[in-house]
Amino acid sequence: MSLGAPTSSDACLSIVHSLMCHRQGGENETFAKRAIESLVKKLKEKKDELDSLIAAITTNGAHPSKCVTIQRTLDGRLQVAGRKGFPHVIYARLWRWPDLHKNELKHIKFCQFAFDLKYDSVCVNPYHYERVVWVPVPPMVSGVCPPRSPVPPTRLVKEEFVHDCVQMEVPPGREQGAKRAPHLPPAEPYRQPLTPVITPSMSYGCTDRPITMCVPPPGPEFWCSITYFEMDVQVGEIFKVPSSCPVVIVDGYLSNVHRTDASERARLHIGKGVQLECRGEGDVWMRCLSDHAVFVQSYYLDREAGRAPGDAVHKIYPGAYIKVFDLRQCHRQMQQQAATAQAAAAAQAAAVAGNIPGPGSVGGIAPAVGLSAAAGIGVDDLRRLCILRLSFVKGWGPDYPRQSIKHTPCWIEVHLHRALQLLDEVLHTMPAAEPSPLR
Repeated sequence: MSLGAPTSSDACLSIVHSLMCHRQGGENETFAKRAIESLVKKLKEKKDELDSLIAAITTNGAHPSKCVTIQRTLDGRLQVAGRKGFPHVIYARLWRWPDLHKNELKHIKFCQFAFDLKYDSVCVNPYHYERVVWVPVPPMVSGVCPPRSPVPPTRLVKEEFVHDCVQMEVPPGREQGAKRAPHLPPAEPYRQPLTPVITPSMSYGCTDRPITMCVPPPGPEFWCSITYFEMDVQVGEIFKVPSSCPVVIVDGYLSNVHRTDASERARLHIGKGVQLECRGEGDVWMRCLSDHAVFVQSYYLDREAGRAPGDAVHKIYPGAYIKVFDLRQCHRQMQQQAATAQAAAAAQAAAVAGNIPGPGSVGGIAPAVGLSAAAGIGVDDLRRLCILRLSFVKGWGPDYPRQSIKHTPCWIEVHLHRALQLLDEVLHTMPAAEPSPLR
C-alpha cells in the first residue's frame, strides 16, 4: 500500500476522500463520491477486501490484489444516485478508463468472481479487468482480393496497445492562443456516407473486370475552428486548425484590454491548457495539460455517462486523456433528429388540415399533442451536436453556481468541420416538405 494511504480500520470518510483523489475524469464529483461511499460501506465488514481495494487504487495496480466483491442484484446492475449501470463498469470508469464502453471489459484469469462468471458475488476491483477494443475487418473492394496482411483482420487488442503515446515538441510561436503539434498517423477513417464510383480495372491476380468502389468524399480543409471567450465576450479571431495538423494545444494566450479581474485570476491557473486531437475522420480526444480541471459539454460523454444529451457538464482532471466526440454517434444522432423533426412537422401539418381526426378534435382539427416539440427542432439544434464547449478552471451547469458557460471567466467553443459537413449532407438529402421543420 502506498505511503499515507488509509486502511480498512480508518473512518469511511477518510477512505472515501483518499479514493476520490485517484479517480479519473468523466463522471461528475457528486456521482463519483456517492459510488465510492456506497462501495466502502459495503466493504466495511470485509476488511481484507477493503484493504485490497485501497492498495489497488492507491498504487495504480502495481501489485497483485484480491477480488473485491459486492452482492449481485437481480438484473446485474447497480443503482447509484438514480443511475443504473454494471458495477464492474462503474468502478472501472471511475478509476481507470473514463470513456469505457460496457462491452470493452474482460476479466483477468485469476479473478474468481468476475461479472461474466455469473456468481452471486461480483468482483469490482478495476485491476481485475482488462480493456479490449474490437478492431473491425478492413472493408473489401468488390471484385478485388486485398493483399495478405501479417496481422489477422479481427482480434481483441488491449487498450494500452491501441493508442500509442506521442512525444511532442511545441513550437515557440503562438498563434491566436493555439499551438500546432506534429502530425500523427491517422486512425481508420470514418467512411460514411460513401459515393459509388466506377474505376478502371484493378487486379491482385483475381479479376480484370471493372469494379465498383466506394470512395469517401474529400474532407474539409480545416478539421475545427476554435473561438476563445471571456465571460460573454469573444477575444481574438477565430482560429482554424488545418486537417494536416491533427493536434492543437489551446491555452488562451491572448491579450484583452477589457479583461475582468475574474478572468485575470482564472488565467493564472490555465497553465498549459488543453490538447485537442482529431483521430480518424473526425473523432476528438482531449488531454488536460493544466494543473487545474477543465469542464466540457460533450454529447458523447453524456451518452457514456447515461445522461440525457446536454444534461451534464463533465469535469476533466489534470493529466486525463479522454474521448469527447464520436463522429459516428453524432452522424446517427443528427439523422435521427432530422428525420423525427420532418415526420413530426408533416404529422402536425396533416392534423391542422384535418386529415388526422382524433379524440377531442373540433371542426376537423385534431390536437397535435407531443408533436410541437419534435417539429420545433431547427438547424441550430442540429448544429449543437457538432460543437464542443470547454471552460477553464471554473465549471457551470446544474452542479455549479454558474448556470451558463457565458458566466465562466475563460472558455472556448470548438466547431467540428467534418461533423458540420455531414450535417449539411443530411439536410440536403431530406425530402422537401411544407412547412419545413428545419428552419
